[in-house]
Amino acid sequence: MPDPDRLVISPDVSIPLAELTFRFVRSSGPGGQHVNKSATQVELTFDVVHSPSLNDADKQRIMAALKNLIDKDSVLHLESQSTRSQLRNRQDVVARFQSLLRGALKPRKTRRPTRPTAASKERRLEKKKRHGAIKRARRGSDY
Repeated sequence: MPDPDRLVISPDVSIPLAELTFRFVRSSGPGGQHVNKSATQVELTFDVVHSPSLNDADKQRIMAALKNLIDKDSVLHLESQSTRSQLRNRQDVVARFQSLLRGALKPRKTRRPTRPTAASKERRLEKKKRHGAIKRARRGSDY
């Protein structure tokens, strides 16, 4: 049974909810009096470098993959204000956090360079010859 105090990222990585910091602020945009009085926008912060739940390799992967969401103090910042409910915004930002970390920690396949086959080279040369013949046919004869 999953632990309700831990956020499962992958089979070998889970992060305690205590490592996540939530801040609630007033949301922007339309909503009338509700938006002016309620702090429904949720800001999630996670200190990547000082997290005891991640090993050094995982930290490096996350820092590289999510560098546009991480500030100079190595803190990951996410926010959600898509709904009028603080609870749903919190669920949304936690789900986004999970999927971003899952994607950042997924091992990348190394690219193996390939060469074009003999048949594909032949097709390319045939296409070039046909195109040249069409262009030659467009030339008018000199009178």
